[in-house]
Amino acid sequence: MAEKKKRLMRAEVPAEMTWDLRDLFTTREEWQEGLKALDAEIAKISDYQGRSCENGKTLLECLLLIEKTYIKLIHLGTYARLKQAGDGTDPINQEDSMTFGIVATKAQAAMSFLESEVVALNQEDFDKLFSEKELEEFRLYLTDIHDKKKHMLSPETEQVLAALGELTGAPYRIYSVSKAADMKFDSFLNENGEELPNSFALFESRYEQSASKVIRENAYASFVKTLKQYVNTYAAVYATEVRKQVAEQKLRSYESTAHMLLHDQKVTLQMYENQLNIIYNELAPHMQRFAKLKQRLLGLDKIRFCDLKAPIDAGVSIPATYENVKDTIIEALGIMGEEYQNMLKTAFEKRWIDYSDNVGKSTGAFCSSPYGVHPYVLVTFQDNMRSAFLLAHELGHAGHFFYANSAQRVFNTRPSRYFIEAPSTMNEMLVAQHLMKKYNDPKMKRWIILQLMGTYYHNFVTHLLEGEFQRRVYAAAEKGVSLTAKMLCETKLAVIKGFWGDAVDIDDDASMTWMRQPHYYMGLYPYTYSAGLTASTAIAQQIAEEGQPAVDRWIKVLKAGGTLKPHELLEVAGIDMTNPEPIKKAVAYVGGLITQLEELFE
Repeated sequence: MAEKKKRLMRAEVPAEMTWDLRDLFTTREEWQEGLKALDAEIAKISDYQGRSCENGKTLLECLLLIEKTYIKLIHLGTYARLKQAGDGTDPINQEDSMTFGIVATKAQAAMSFLESEVVALNQEDFDKLFSEKELEEFRLYLTDIHDKKKHMLSPETEQVLAALGELTGAPYRIYSVSKAADMKFDSFLNENGEELPNSFALFESRYEQSASKVIRENAYASFVKTLKQYVNTYAAVYATEVRKQVAEQKLRSYESTAHMLLHDQKVTLQMYENQLNIIYNELAPHMQRFAKLKQRLLGLDKIRFCDLKAPIDAGVSIPATYENVKDTIIEALGIMGEEYQNMLKTAFEKRWIDYSDNVGKSTGAFCSSPYGVHPYVLVTFQDNMRSAFLLAHELGHAGHFFYANSAQRVFNTRPSRYFIEAPSTMNEMLVAQHLMKKYNDPKMKRWIILQLMGTYYHNFVTHLLEGEFQRRVYAAAEKGVSLTAKMLCETKLAVIKGFWGDAVDIDDDASMTWMRQPHYYMGLYPYTYSAGLTASTAIAQQIAEEGQPAVDRWIKVLKAGGTLKPHELLEVAGIDMTNPEPIKKAVAYVGGLITQLEELFE
């Protein structure tokens, strides 16, 4: 039997594969000094309590101080979060993460009076504040606060809730730490009798996509065995998160939890329902065809849940080393202009990207964009083109906030979560378009379509089904249903089976899929992936047809940050997302890709 391959510890990873956090803080000691200095800033802010809105000049002074403190909090929090993401098993990283959580809660509690005092103003007094002309740059921020008037509680209650922030954030923290530091997976054998290590990152970024049926099945068995050991614990943690949201919804007198969570997204319930209903019902027949095609091409008697991400051999491929992927991404996104392309080159050269695979590293991928510094990207890179599209995706977030952070004040940088996945999925679309133009061979065409299907699977299937699961769980919680492990697993299984029908053999272990993603602890986040990809599908087509004018509109949208509501941002780009038609067109586009594959594989 071959020797078992060993995963690297964080200290063993070559520096060039990790991000350089010195642009945030040169040392941990400097970070600790920054935390201590924050106390003085918080004390200064508290001096404005009870008088912040007495006139425009005083409010401006208060806001400038809060803005300064908030930027420091972003830097301090990003440093702690990225260290923890790099290695969640390191007790120092765990300690620093918790220490920052305490400080952040203290700061939020100290600043909470501002919302209450702004909300207490009647419309006339609120409008008078803007006689101070410099407040105009804060108008959107203040208006968003003032619009919460009917859902705000007493100032004392709001301050208490803010002070409990560390506790209310506990479910996500418990989930994250447990997943990174506690979950251990049995190794398994491949078809040659070689022992392979397993982990969240390895399973989701490599083994699920293995061409080997033995590896897929054995890795899945190892994976779900560990999930079963945590199912009751994770159910209790997630139930706490949901109950917290439901309780707050009732306290704040929202019609439903969905209404409350969509309020901050600036999205109507109809827009939310359109995404879930249309894709869940209308995409399903297309994806069932895709599953049947995959079953035939893989020579399977039946296609199981663990086979859904198995690669189809297109008869050709493109090398997918990190260097090759870097060149492909920079070349493909050249259409976005020289400034955008130079940003990408800097990201690769100056170690904005952490692409190692090490023990304790956070699973999945993300982009963190601290204001006044530069974005940081985390991926666990594997030598396949799915990793290339994933990296392009995260660099889409980086490009978005490269522009927004440069063009806007900090409180105006972040758009609604409904929009947030449009710039990221846009990059995936542009990479696919670039490859389509570059390679004209029918085998290459079907290979590229298969890569693109990975993007649609991730956003229109994986995350969309998470969104549907969330919708059902919140509805049940509002009716008083107990959110036990059994209930959560049965709900997830029903969602998966409802989508795949008889086309896929869904085993009972698939019911634990809800344990895999952190997005459930981020409000109504999962469905927004499909909203972003719906938008980017349409905008990428505009860029293909119009060229520079469409690119210019898109750059304008990115620079706007959060100064417009999500549907208004997309109107600037030329799309009406209040209408279900773009969703239906995106679903039809995916159906067309599958039809092309069926024809190309005849």
